[in-house]
Amino acid sequence: MDNTGRFESSAGDVLVDTERVEWVDVGGGSKFKVLRTCESTGKWALYVNMQPGASFQAHRHEGYGEFFITKGELIYDVGKAPKGTYGYEPIFAEHFEARCEVETEMLFLGQGAVSYFKEDGSLDYIMNAMEFKKLGQSE
Repeated sequence: MDNTGRFESSAGDVLVDTERVEWVDVGGGSKFKVLRTCESTGKWALYVNMQPGASFQAHRHEGYGEFFITKGELIYDVGKAPKGTYGYEPIFAEHFEARCEVETEMLFLGQGAVSYFKEDGSLDYIMNAMEFKKLGQSE
């Protein structure tokens, strides 16, 4: 592993020591660790931490997403996802509420972009594998 806690073999195997990867603070009580990004497939993997009261901005998945809650509980449009819950979010799924009341952590695997919206419904910004890669490199 290199000094950032990452190793990638010539065959493409990836190992990440999450204890050594820095958190990327995205504000509002949420932060994540970029575990992997792939510019050729658009896939990305994040480990997310949300402090009590944190929420995600309204958004639409332009590709699918999968998550596994490792701590706490995610509360969002389709229900509550406590520790141990796996979730799948299809292409074009929209979420207007995604929050937590207790500290919550999850592994999130995404493919493609996520579009985030302002309160008036207009586009605010878009995140994708390339953007996550840039954030992960700014450690």
